[in-house]
Amino acid sequence: MAIHLRSEHAAMSEINVTPLVDVMLVLLVIFLVTAPLLIQTVPVELPRTAATRAATLRHVPVVINKDGQVYLDRRVLAVDRLEDELRRLKGKNEELNVFIQADRAVEFGTVAQVMAAVQRAGVTRVNVATVAK
Repeated sequence: MAIHLRSEHAAMSEINVTPLVDVMLVLLVIFLVTAPLLIQTVPVELPRTAATRAATLRHVPVVINKDGQVYLDRRVLAVDRLEDELRRLKGKNEELNVFIQADRAVEFGTVAQVMAAVQRAGVTRVNVATVAK
């Protein structure tokens, strides 16, 4: 009868996968947190305000970049054409929700023109995007 004793100094032949799983979970969390930040396609620097509850309805983004260019759902559009396009979209969806994102460097006159066009188009659900302090 042979007794096999293991030496305390023998090399371990098994790989400990627990640290690898931990690293993968951290990378997954980082990806989940940063993925929504990659959605914005028109660069705007939003003004800071107190945090509010986010809108839950589907929305049509109206973005005004720092040069004063107006984008309706990622398409460049003149301010005078915005009202007609919003009326067309409101005809397809009576509960149209407009989400305005204006760079803080934009003159207020441009933002006021956009908001007036939204109002003339008959859209009653309007949100203005800001960044929480």
